Amino acid sequence: MTNVRGKASEARSKLLTTATRLFYTEGIHSVGIDRIVVEAKVTRATLYRHFPGKDDLIVYYLQEADQAIRDQVGAILAKESPALDTLRAIAESIAAGIRSPGFRGCAFLNAAAEYPDPAHPVHQAVLAHREWFSRVITEALANAGDAPAESAARRFVLMRDGAMATGCLSDPEPICETFLQDVEDLLQRHVAVSRGEPG
Repeated sequence: MTNVRGKASEARSKLLTTATRLFYTEGIHSVGIDRIVVEAKVTRATLYRHFPGKDDLIVYYLQEADQAIRDQVGAILAKESPALDTLRAIAESIAAGIRSPGFRGCAFLNAAAEYPDPAHPVHQAVLAHREWFSRVITEALANAGDAPAESAARRFVLMRDGAMATGCLSDPEPICETFLQDVEDLLQRHVAVSRGEPG
């Protein structure tokens, strides 16, 4: 029985690894089930045993990407650094992702572009990730000063979106430098407004 479970787990892992690579590098709509099955070296029956349809596989791909980012941010939060340092570390982790080989933009923004219907499960998975990330940034900014955190968090997320959208279109280095400087400017302004200084 253990061997059967092991094979099932291995097949599922192959499917997810293959789907993740293809969806991220080539786009979701352009990759069909047949391609995933062939490259994962499993049967269609095996795929449908684990995922009832392509949409289920896409949602799981996004949930796995979401969990990877949550783990990364969780490791930063676990250090219990001062709020500003935590936000800088999150920004640095975003910049590191943009600089990484094979970076092709934000998996969530890419998926939302392909699935614009807000009611679609894929779009819902994107929104769930973005709501979580926005909440993390808002809470960190609230801990960094008394200035309104919501508007500053929206700016942080917008800067992140812009950096990730453009980071795969040209040399990522100046984009990351600009992003990190903009985050620093945002943090300094947030602190200044919290102290009652002109914003």
